[in-house]
Amino acid sequence: MIAAMPLLAPPRADAPEARSPRTPPTLRARSVIPGRQRWEVPILCRRPALAHVVERFLNEDVSIVEARVNPVTGSVLVLHAPNTPSRFIAGLVRDAVTRSLACTDAEHTAAPVDAVNHPDIRPRQGAGAGDGRVPLGGSGGRPGPARLGKWSAVLLGGGAAAVAITACGKFALTVLGQPLISLGLAAAATAVVVRKAWRRQADREQPGSREVAMWRRPLRRIVGRHRRQLGAATALSVFAQLAEITLYALVPSIVLVLARGESAFLARLGVAGVATQLPVLVGAAALACLTMAALGYGADVAWRRLGQTIEDDWRIRTYAHVQRLAPVDLENERTSRVNTVLTEDISQLGSFVGTNLHDVVQLATSLAVLVPVYLLLAPQLAWVAFAPVPLVAWLSFRSHERAVADHVASGKHRWRLHNRMADNLQAHTTIKVTCTETHETTRVSELSREYRDANRSTDRSAAAQTQILRLSACSALVGTLLLGGRAVLGGGLPAEAFGPLIEMPGNALGKLTRLGTITDQYQRTLAALGRVQALNDLPVESGADLPHLPTQRVKGEIELRKVTFAYPGRQATLRSTSLAIAAGRTTGIVGPTGAGKSTIAKLLMRFRHADQGQVLLDGVDVRDLGLSDLRHAIGYVTQEPFLFDSTIAENIRYGTFHATDAQLIAAAHTAGAHSFIADLPAGYDTLVGERGAALSGGQKQRIALARTILRDPPIVILDEATSAVDNETEASIQRALQVFGSNRTMIVIAHRLATVRGADRIYVLGDSGLVTEHGTHEELLALGGTYTNLWTLQAGQQVSA
Repeated sequence: MIAAMPLLAPPRADAPEARSPRTPPTLRARSVIPGRQRWEVPILCRRPALAHVVERFLNEDVSIVEARVNPVTGSVLVLHAPNTPSRFIAGLVRDAVTRSLACTDAEHTAAPVDAVNHPDIRPRQGAGAGDGRVPLGGSGGRPGPARLGKWSAVLLGGGAAAVAITACGKFALTVLGQPLISLGLAAAATAVVVRKAWRRQADREQPGSREVAMWRRPLRRIVGRHRRQLGAATALSVFAQLAEITLYALVPSIVLVLARGESAFLARLGVAGVATQLPVLVGAAALACLTMAALGYGADVAWRRLGQTIEDDWRIRTYAHVQRLAPVDLENERTSRVNTVLTEDISQLGSFVGTNLHDVVQLATSLAVLVPVYLLLAPQLAWVAFAPVPLVAWLSFRSHERAVADHVASGKHRWRLHNRMADNLQAHTTIKVTCTETHETTRVSELSREYRDANRSTDRSAAAQTQILRLSACSALVGTLLLGGRAVLGGGLPAEAFGPLIEMPGNALGKLTRLGTITDQYQRTLAALGRVQALNDLPVESGADLPHLPTQRVKGEIELRKVTFAYPGRQATLRSTSLAIAAGRTTGIVGPTGAGKSTIAKLLMRFRHADQGQVLLDGVDVRDLGLSDLRHAIGYVTQEPFLFDSTIAENIRYGTFHATDAQLIAAAHTAGAHSFIADLPAGYDTLVGERGAALSGGQKQRIALARTILRDPPIVILDEATSAVDNETEASIQRALQVFGSNRTMIVIAHRLATVRGADRIYVLGDSGLVTEHGTHEELLALGGTYTNLWTLQAGQQVSA
């Protein structure tokens, strides 16, 4: 129990961010991805007891799968359901820290406090007395004075209104009977409901939705150049909805003709007699039904096609932009985050247009028909149709919010079950070795039952909310039948006018029940659009418009002139580094980890840019060369090469797609890969798996080396390209590269000195990339310096091995 824990030390005056617990603690987001967020809370640094209490509070919240607090760095890692907004998680973290600080102050100003039973520091459990729901707003725990005051005002206001209507019933009905007054009151109440719900959902949504909402016409930004398709889909939806309304208006009219006899309206049109009018009305209903089905099908197809087109358009344009980004920007954005934008966020744009916009058009059409029809045909009944609108709108938002809360609560159990099963599948061998099959089966069974029980509760709640919405929507039908029937019997309303009004309110209010879902999806779409737009706003690499550099003209002479470079937030990796690499020769670069060996390759490839100094190719600064031409002239093989999930032949041909089989095999021979490829059952048609998972590290390096050899560039950079192969294979590769590297600039970066032993020149880098020694292998050994010590050490290790 928290109460049994030792007393927490009070914050020192010099402690980071020592403050009153009433001041909200500072939070900085370090990483926010679906299902996983990391927040930096400086006040938790060097305070392990406080961090432990915060971790306990967070783990007791129903919306968090797992929380971990690091008192050394002050970081808080929170695992949660993927659809939980980051602002909500930030509120939970801030709330947990505030409550923990309150607990600290209470323990040092009075007797030890029971943190479990104390009302002000009780861990947050959800939006109710143990109901398991995730709170959707506020700070959790007991409602504060402001919240109590708010609800008291609402209850008092509602009670006063009810008393006033009861006391002045006849006068109230007379006022509501004025159609413009009832319409104005319903519109004002609905606007208030929508505005408040809009703000709540905007605050719960991912950061970015409010900023995007401030853009002018965000929907136009989403639809882009597909406005004609949008207009066609909208027209189909409008006509389909009009056909549906016509059908629902004709059916009661047919019943009234059968019950009351000939329709005077049709008789004035020249259709006399019930026997004639009935087939006409039935035929019109059948035509309306066919039209509704045909136009509805066309509208559904048109909206779905529009959504898919918009999704495809955004994904292609965004992916093309990502391909033009500088590697440094893509590294900063993180691959998983970019992939989420390209898949989930862009899919959200297409899904909203293809589904929710269709619902918006149908709802707008229903209300646009409902209002004038009631004002023209039965103005005395208009308030019956308009009064339920704000109520149904409020219930729609409320039911959607509760549904989201229920799903988040059950998501905790789902994630625990899925994570446990995934761990068990990956640890299958360990489970077999320890004979714990029964134990794991029991654990999974318990988690599955918890998930089942949570889903049952969620399903009951969803079913109840759905029926409450339907009941509210049907109230307009009951009111229309009661008051409209009395008006017809009293002669105040013609029967022909009453028939079309029976089903119309229920039809419109039924569509209004989707308002909560539509608004929520719109907020999610704005947030997704903000992330997509942020990715598209990243600057692309410069140099595409520079002069063309034919590969045949590249000699391969490279020079670094007093180059200084530092990665962001770190000390300089290279400081005034100067070295020259002769054209058509093999140059080795060695040195300890962090000396800047790979950084030199990145600067030459323009993956990074020097802070000071110049990187020259054939006497020209690489920043003045065409980017594509520069990289075409350089073959770059890294220590951990990437292989695509395809065949070996396709991986070797990548970038040289039209190479012949003979050229392919020759490149594999040179890279020392042909022998193991030939031993595979499918040979060069063998699938390598995701990231080359079916191959060893050395095999992947040889395939990547063969890919570069097949390109035949004038400059080749091997960055630890043979580190994963055995000595015998490396020796054979080195002999092949001597032939391949003749009259070619080869830069070999290596830790293993045997790899660069045959180089024409070897540079030894020290701290900050300074060149401490250079020369041939024999010249460096004769110096008796750093290179000699490293060679002796490695040779000794090899001898002892």
